[in-house]
Amino acid sequence: MIQRAIEAEGIPTIGITLLKEVTRKVKPSRALYLRYPFGHPMGEAFQVHQQRTILLDALKALETVTEPGTILEPGYRWRRHVFGPGP
Repeated sequence: MIQRAIEAEGIPTIGITLLKEVTRKVKPSRALYLRYPFGHPMGEAFQVHQQRTILLDALKALETVTEPGTILEPGYRWRRHVFGPGP
């Protein structure tokens, strides 16, 4: 797995996943699980605030997650969660 090889070089990584059970079996260093449809791991097309929030969540996890194999679930729901303007 590429993520493990990068981590072995001392560079933290995080994957964004849409399949929690598969991710659990693969055991990446860190993952952000979203209940979004296939083909949309960063959210809806042209929804900049939504996409920025997901990206910032992933980057924050790089700083905060210390337990290997952690799968974070921010709880966002496709077309239901309202994302405000970014920073």
